[in-house]
Amino acid sequence: MGGSKEPVTKENAESDGMYVFQEGKTVFKHAVQNMADVAVEIMERNNLKAEDVAWLVPHQANLRIIDATANRMGVGKEKVMVNIEKYGNTTAGTIPLCLWEWEKQLKKGDNIVLASFGGGFTWGAIYLKWAYNTN
Repeated sequence: MGGSKEPVTKENAESDGMYVFQEGKTVFKHAVQNMADVAVEIMERNNLKAEDVAWLVPHQANLRIIDATANRMGVGKEKVMVNIEKYGNTTAGTIPLCLWEWEKQLKKGDNIVLASFGGGFTWGAIYLKWAYNTN
């Protein structure tokens, strides 16, 4: 309710139809499975082993999803950029914020996997090589 098809009225504004509902467990399960699977697929397509990955830069929605993705990839926590405790879930800004915060630790040639899960049950990952040193 509330769109052009069914504009807001006093009656429907007071009904349960105006609230968003999310099945948290279902979303979590799909996020863990799909974000982890796509990150592993990127590694396989590029013949990367866990030890080849310098950094995992995951979407910062939930620490358990981040941990599950890193575990599935075989990447240790020391290689995972996490800043959810500082900013929370900044939606599309989570990965750029991590890269900005960790930029001084990145070295030319680092293999980096970016992985995300978002609205509409979309997910994706990319592999990139860092292009420069910051020193």
